Amino acid sequence: MVCISLFFIFSMSFPRRRESRNFRNIMAYYMYILCSGKNGTLYIGVTNDLSRRLYEHKNKIIEGFTKKYDVNKLVYMELYEDARDAIHREKCIKKWNRTWKMRLIEKGNPHWKDLSEGLI
Repeated sequence: MVCISLFFIFSMSFPRRRESRNFRNIMAYYMYILCSGKNGTLYIGVTNDLSRRLYEHKNKIIEGFTKKYDVNKLVYMELYEDARDAIHREKCIKKWNRTWKMRLIEKGNPHWKDLSEGLI
């Protein structure tokens, strides 16, 4: 399993699928946590296109939990090369208690800054 916490490489560009004769197609999968505000409602998800998914959350395009509870601030994310690993991590974190989830967020983002700036 390959996991890269993006707090430490946030200024780098995010990998996209590369179309080239010299490279195999590389996909990136993200496990991410959104919140409604500091210590607010949390949402944990997985996507292969973080920019698109954040746009959908912020603009309330998709009906559901994040739209209903105004959960659209990206506070944590991890990058994976394999979708199964990202999904496994999402399922594990969803089972954690709230305190553990908040510690995970605060370890890399103590001020609960919205990390989506520049991604959408």
